Amino acid sequence: MISPVVIAGGTGSRLWPLSRQRNPKQFLKLCGELTLLQQSLSRLIGLETTSPAIICNEQHRFIVAEQVRQLSVKDATILLEPVDRNTAPAIALAALNATRNGQDPILLVLAADHFISDQCAFKRAVLKAEKLAEQSKLVTFGIVPTLPETGYGYIQRGDALLQEGYAVVRFVEKPDVATAKAYLDSKDYYWNSGMFMFKASVYLDALAEFQPDILGACKAALENGQQDTDFLQVDAGVFAQCAESSIDYAVLEKASAAAVVPLDADWSDIDSWFALWEIGDKDADGNVCKGDVLAQNTRGSLIYAEHKLVATVGVENLVVVETKDAVLVAHKDKAQDVKNVVKAIKNDGRHEHMNHREVYRPWGAYDSIDISKRYQVKCIKVKPGAKLSVQMHHHRAEHWIVVSGTAMVTVDDEQYLVTENQSTYIPVGQVHCLENPGVIPLELIEVQSGSYLGEDDIVRLKDLYGRV
Repeated sequence: MISPVVIAGGTGSRLWPLSRQRNPKQFLKLCGELTLLQQSLSRLIGLETTSPAIICNEQHRFIVAEQVRQLSVKDATILLEPVDRNTAPAIALAALNATRNGQDPILLVLAADHFISDQCAFKRAVLKAEKLAEQSKLVTFGIVPTLPETGYGYIQRGDALLQEGYAVVRFVEKPDVATAKAYLDSKDYYWNSGMFMFKASVYLDALAEFQPDILGACKAALENGQQDTDFLQVDAGVFAQCAESSIDYAVLEKASAAAVVPLDADWSDIDSWFALWEIGDKDADGNVCKGDVLAQNTRGSLIYAEHKLVATVGVENLVVVETKDAVLVAHKDKAQDVKNVVKAIKNDGRHEHMNHREVYRPWGAYDSIDISKRYQVKCIKVKPGAKLSVQMHHHRAEHWIVVSGTAMVTVDDEQYLVTENQSTYIPVGQVHCLENPGVIPLELIEVQSGSYLGEDDIVRLKDLYGRV
């Protein structure tokens, strides 16, 4: 039986301003009606698999849980990394957890932020890799290259194995253009996809041989961890001591049992706006447009309008992306350099790299409509049956105006309903709670006023989501 492991870490800074640190590209609907994470999980339909394990950063746990719930995926394990330590430790945690009950499944390790158009070709490659994994091979999927790409590492293939794949001769770093052309012409090299397949025990044995310190740290972190509602948490202090290493460097480059299965399935890791333009549906002028876009005499461009009308006139090869709080205009050939904008935003002490104006929470979301030194206005949406934490604030009062739905408000020991077009007031220092007792979403406008309006002025006293 195949046991899927989906790695959902990373920040996707090259896709700013749509991708933000707290809501990165793997959780966005960039190419279709599903997010990239949901596409990765849906890709497993038709394969005989166990329930998936999803590895994500702790700050993304509620986004993952909600997107899994939307897909009706049953019994998924959401394994939380307190700090990023790259793929070797992350996969070790999944392998150790998979073998806890004496089982030894074949792990199919996927990235949550990849796009694969040809699902049938993907499944055929997985079944080939499964046969090699059953023979105790450490299998990686090599993307059949279509151009001399310098942004990927490469895998050189050797002798054929069981008519299903090839032995790995070597892994090579990102090449220059001339070397990449030579790789393409030889037909013996594949792009390194970052997807893998192997028995859990085979990976753990290889890690014990080549990186015993990583294995020891992961074992201790998992043994000292705990199950918290929907999440499996590892010991943060122990895991922080683990070395940072990729699976390629830690294991595959050293192992004699490494194998590669070719994958020709219209794959992309969507590492830039240019890559998104490449896979997008284009109009007659080669433009990829999403949202309210008016493109006149515009060619070869990607135009993404999230909330406003975006009009372009007489331009070529541009990336134009509009969100509620930021606009990006870049030449398509310089799309990789967007990461430098994110660095500049961080260095300036700004926040636009971290959150969108609309911020998702386990109970719903809030949109910061307006903010000044002594007031802030938010639109708050609470899912049916959801409840915010019992909390208080030292520095701000809050006014709530219900727009739609019904709010159950608790202030100290008093509890009352607030319905559409009604309002209520929460004084500074008052212990309070907001919940949606109804079956339709609750939407309200919150006006905060006071000397300090930061989110760290929330003193949580009780919380359904373990945030106290």
